[in-house]
Amino acid sequence: MNEVLPLDKARDTALFGSKAVGLGDAARAGLPVPPGLALSGEIVEAVAGGDESAIESVVQSAMPLPRPLAVRSSAVDEDGAEASFAGQHLTLLNVPSTDELPSAVRDIWWSANSDSAITYRQRVGLFTRPSVGVVVQALLDPDVAGVMFTQNPMNGADERVIEGSWGLGEAVVAGIVIPDHFRVDRSGEPLERKAGLKRVAIRAVASGGTVEEEVPDEMVERLCLDDGQLQELNQLALRCEQVYGPARDIEWAFAGGTLYLLQCRAITRTGR
Repeated sequence: MNEVLPLDKARDTALFGSKAVGLGDAARAGLPVPPGLALSGEIVEAVAGGDESAIESVVQSAMPLPRPLAVRSSAVDEDGAEASFAGQHLTLLNVPSTDELPSAVRDIWWSANSDSAITYRQRVGLFTRPSVGVVVQALLDPDVAGVMFTQNPMNGADERVIEGSWGLGEAVVAGIVIPDHFRVDRSGEPLERKAGLKRVAIRAVASGGTVEEEVPDEMVERLCLDDGQLQELNQLALRCEQVYGPARDIEWAFAGGTLYLLQCRAITRTGR
């Protein structure tokens, strides 16, 4: 079996991990997912060990993808309802060419096998050695990005909770900004709009990697989403619920006026 597949061909969680298969489900359902590849845990480990044939296979498979690239972990037991692994496994944004891809894959494999990641696994009751798949996708240059819960994660209310900021969504995920906060009912009607403090935006740089760019004063407290975009996000939430089921945690981005789905996983349960 080919261990490097287009995302829409990735179906086996035991090989490619839940993130890759979840994005594959999205692509097969026609959801707006950036083009990408799924790398199996076996080939990722081979690349991490310096296997030249595995490295060549990954590089050649990635050649048709638009650059730069985003490279993310997709461990077999990652991003479930019990444990999200958020912050434990490395994400590398703006890998500028396929020449740098093997190093990025190697770094992600090592991050999943780090002391902190292993300790986290044990804390949530996972004691087996991780099989670390990887997702490789074209990196967007978003105007605005963030996260959306298809139901309120605090009280379970049947409404969308959306947080967003300028630039790449890592500013929201990593807590670098106080994002704008929105609540939207299932019809798309806004229930709450609350401006945050978005003093920086994370942007890709030509040489690779990202930089925190200062946001102009007039945009720091300006709402980053209008009502039309909130409607689009609500429609994306509806489609994700149809494909994946209720209670979803979605990462999204608007780039060039188009809404993209970057990730969709179960809302992680609290109280462990």
